[in-house]
Amino acid sequence: MGKGATTRARIMDIAETAVLQKGFGATSIEELIAAAGITKSGFFYHFRDKNALAHGLLQRHLAQDDAILDDIFARARDMSDDPLDAFLIGLQLLADMMRDLPGGHPGCLVATYCYNERLFDQATRDLNRQAVLAWRQRFTEIFAEINRVHAPRETVDVNALADMVSTIVEGGIVVAKVLKEPLVLAQQILLLQSYARLLYCVPENRQPAFHRPESLLIAARL
Repeated sequence: MGKGATTRARIMDIAETAVLQKGFGATSIEELIAAAGITKSGFFYHFRDKNALAHGLLQRHLAQDDAILDDIFARARDMSDDPLDAFLIGLQLLADMMRDLPGGHPGCLVATYCYNERLFDQATRDLNRQAVLAWRQRFTEIFAEINRVHAPRETVDVNALADMVSTIVEGGIVVAKVLKEPLVLAQQILLLQSYARLLYCVPENRQPAFHRPESLLIAARL
């Protein structure tokens, strides 16, 4: 990574931490310049204005999210050819990763931008909407594949199921941060796993190829 790319990444790292801690409106260019140890012209070399920074932060955040989910569910599929088992394994891997984050999940820019959307230009608001739709598309495809192999106990719209993944993860992040209980997010993901197992009638004695009992998370919290 060249010097320019390193400086840009450092500005974004500092900005992301600040935005997640106190919001975009309360984060000033001046404090970012001071923290990064650069001049104002140095900042504007990388970002033409604060909205450009916001857009760049969101693009990077979404690329990182995609890479993480691609990796987790690809590893899950390597462990099982059954789409339901692979999904359950993927949720377990995701819960484990969230549980092991030092200090818990730092927060989600998608949610932060949603609550402050009037601060952003239309391009950034559109990008945030596309991010939510991309999560819907990802998990809609997973549930559609599961439905081709396993009949659910109830008729549930796959788009709604896909949105449920988003709401549980985003809601888990919020509740964990408010309560200062990092394990809440992992526990919510495991409850989603339990719901999927019940929806598709997975017997209690038939666990997916990779399984870590939920009791371990409960014990860790105690």
